[in-house]
Amino acid sequence: MPKVALVVDDSMLIRHTVCRFLEERGYAVESATNGKEAMEILKTVLPDLIITDMQMPKMDGTELITTLKASSTTANIPVVLLQGKKNHSDPDAETRANYVIYKDIDIVAQLGRALAVTLGREIVES
Repeated sequence: MPKVALVVDDSMLIRHTVCRFLEERGYAVESATNGKEAMEILKTVLPDLIITDMQMPKMDGTELITTLKASSTTANIPVVLLQGKKNHSDPDAETRANYVIYKDIDIVAQLGRALAVTLGREIVES
């Protein structure tokens, strides 16, 4: 059975890029445009990995992570953040995520590293 990933981002381009990357590596992928949609998907699907944007309408990444961590069913799912530019001095940095990908740097290369770190899997570049 393939691993399942949930990709949550309000940008269609980012969502498509991340979903395609994962599908090419054998993942079954669900996607949502915000945290509220993601929570609906989580009622029927329990993913092995969640990749989420931080700034989204209806329910942002911080609210989504808070909700995930509050439930024993979803608390241990690895979370990878997608966020804007890398800023080392961000006082509001989310610390509950397993990995952070920055949208202003090569997303595909970062996704490979994120999977290796969060799931302990070697990634074959294509």
